Parts: sequence; structure tokens; C-alpha cells
Amino acid sequence: MQVLPEEACIGLETFFTKDDGIKGRLRTIPTDFIVVEQSKDITPLEKGPVTIATVTSINWETNHLIRELSKELHISRKRIMFAGTKDKRAKTSQIMSFYQVRPEKLSVIHLKDLEISNVFLSNRMLKIGDLKGNHFEILIRDISQKITKEHLESLFSPIQDANGFPNFFGIQRFGVIRPITHIVGKFIVQGDFKQAVMTYLTDVSPYEAEASTSVRTELGETGDMKQAFHSFPDQLEFEKAMAHHLSQHPDDYIGALQVLPKNLLTMFVYAYQSYLFNRMLSARIMQGLPLHQAVIGDVVLPIENDEITMKEIPVHASNIEKVNKQLKRGRGVVSGILLGSDSTYTQGIMGKIEQKVIETEGVDQRDFIVPELPFVSSYGTRRALLSPVSQLSFQISQDELHPKKQKALICFDLRKGCYATSFLREIMKTDDIRNY
Repeated sequence: MQVLPEEACIGLETFFTKDDGIKGRLRTIPTDFIVVEQSKDITPLEKGPVTIATVTSINWETNHLIRELSKELHISRKRIMFAGTKDKRAKTSQIMSFYQVRPEKLSVIHLKDLEISNVFLSNRMLKIGDLKGNHFEILIRDISQKITKEHLESLFSPIQDANGFPNFFGIQRFGVIRPITHIVGKFIVQGDFKQAVMTYLTDVSPYEAEASTSVRTELGETGDMKQAFHSFPDQLEFEKAMAHHLSQHPDDYIGALQVLPKNLLTMFVYAYQSYLFNRMLSARIMQGLPLHQAVIGDVVLPIENDEITMKEIPVHASNIEKVNKQLKRGRGVVSGILLGSDSTYTQGIMGKIEQKVIETEGVDQRDFIVPELPFVSSYGTRRALLSPVSQLSFQISQDELHPKKQKALICFDLRKGCYATSFLREIMKTDDIRNY
């Protein structure tokens, strides 16, 4: 198994498949990466306090888009909700809900590369997770080697044989330019709020703009929050808000965190849970344990009505044969923990993997109760180790942007919460983590 040192920083320590990939490049232009949300059925009503709409955007980060929509509508961002966050450098289509906003008000919104359609009334707001999954249409460009239909099929084959690919969290979970959200999250759960803030403000990346890197470095050296507030570029609005708070209230690092949107603060903790999950899943693969079948000690989650339930089924010697028959029929998934205060460790070999990762991190599950920021506290949950791919198809053609090279259009559907880039890294196997 190959190990990519740069990917290891977010817990991606191995590949699932052994064959060399096709390399290439994603997101040469944003419309190379198309995501269409597959939403749950919502019945339109003649009356209701909520307006539902499909929002299609190009190259918009979700939090930034919500902020701009709230400005256009002159409402609090809390009155806009969505079912799932989407990639920035992409063309994405997703449903959003707007509380006490009449449908006609949406027609006057004029933001660049944004289209609003399928507008109707409802009696409830959306919440995170109110979707079935996502459909992807993704172009891999700049493929230097000559690839064929048979070549791509040979790369898909082991994934299809296993009924899916490792359900890793992709780099988007951690920050494409600065993959630090999980580091901030670790400091939050450990109660080191100063270090959480300073990591967010001052950690630098070679992939960030020089102007941002310069002011982060200067703040790290001087600690001058007033100067940082004036120096941070306008696009770093969250950093400016934190620096402004600390210039007015020195050493109030909890308050500085509280100026951030709540969903961003919770994302820090989620990202740390995701990092731990990635490390555990990597270790399971490297130990040669299956993902599509259970071993003694595993915890299996049943699938009911095409949805993974949280009804935990521990696997013992007495039921493993029956459980694996159900898994083969697609009626359940082997799971791993997303660590929280109430998490129950897996038993057997996988349990030892989980405990070793947590011990090396120096955290305790009780750390996920955060009294100072109670809304970021997490009880923990479980996540499928394997993500199935459905409706898979592909086309190979000449790349018009690189005439001497090829491109591959790959179309597929994934369950909610699963990362297309985690599937594509098995097909591409490039050395640059940010290419995913």
C-alpha cells in the first residue's frame, strides 16, 4: 500500500486499491466538477412561512453564499438553511429554505454565477442531512498517459467487487488551502481556546495568497490584534472579526471563537472527529481487514428504506455468518466510530485500532463535552466504513484545454456525507492532495 505523507496530515495514510491510477487534474475550471443534490421529497404547499428553492451556484463557498444571500434579502443568516454543504470550486445545485421570505423576493437577487429555481412554499425549514445523496459529473483533465475503456474498467473493478470504496472524509472537510480545521477542533475539545484561536489566525500554508500568509506570520510574531484587524485582507472576514474582538477584549479567546458562525465552530469539532475516523480506517486497510464484510468485534448498522440506521448490531462468533449474509445483500454496513462523549468502542481487532489511535492523540472521549461552548459538544456517532457507488458511467475523449492529452468524464451517485474525491483518489492516485 502507498502512503502519501501530505495526505497523512488529514489521516489518509493508504490507498484501498493497488493499481497505479490515471493521474490527471480536477477542477481545472469550476464547471468541471458538477454536483446535483438529490433531495428528499418536500410537498409544495399553497401557504406556509418557509420558501424552498433550488440554488445553483458556481465557485461559491457555502458560508460565503449564505452571508451574501442574507445581505441581499436583508435578513439574518439564521433564516437561511440548507441540507448539505457543497464544494466551492464547482458548479453545485442544492435546495435551501428561507424563513418568512416570500417567493417573489428571491427573484430580485442578483449575485454573480447564481441561479434560483423551483421556488415553492413549505411549513418547515431544512436541516443538515435533509437529502438522499448527490449526483456527480466530474471531468478529470490533463491525463498524460493513454487511457482506454478497459484501463478505467480495471480501476473500477476492485471497488465494484468490494461494493464500494473507503468512506474517507476528503480534504474539503479540513480546508483545501489550509487543512487546519481538525487541528483547531482538537484544541477546542482539549479546552485550549487560545491555541485554537491562534492556530486559526496564524497557521500558514504555501497554497494561500502571499498577502494572507504575510499578515498571519506578522500576527504570530507580534500578537498585535489591532494591527491584524487592519491588515487582514477583506476576504478573511472571520479572521478580521476575531482580531477585532481580541483587540477590544484581550485574552477573551472563547469570545473570539463565538464571533464565528455556529456551524463553522461545530465544523471544527466534526473535522477532528473526521481526522480520527480517517486514521482508524487507514489502519484497518493497512492491517488487511475487509470493509465490506464484518469481523468479530465489529459494529454493523442496518439499512432500512435505503437509509443507514443507528441501530448498532455487535458482531459475535454466534451471529457473524448471518450478519455477513445480510451485508452481502446490501442490508447493512460495517461501521467505525466518530468519537464523542458517549461513544462505545468497537471490540476485537478494530477496537484495538480505535483505542490505539485515540491514545496516540492524547484525547479522552469526555473531552467532547465542552462546557464553554456547549453547542459544539458531541455525543459521537458511527459512520459506514465503505461508500457504495451507483449509476457509474464514464467517457474518454481528447482534452480541448490540453490537446495532446485526454480527459475522462466520470458520472456517479453517492449517499449523503460521502466524498466524491475519496472515490476519485483511488482512480487518479496523484501526488498532490489539493488536486482532490
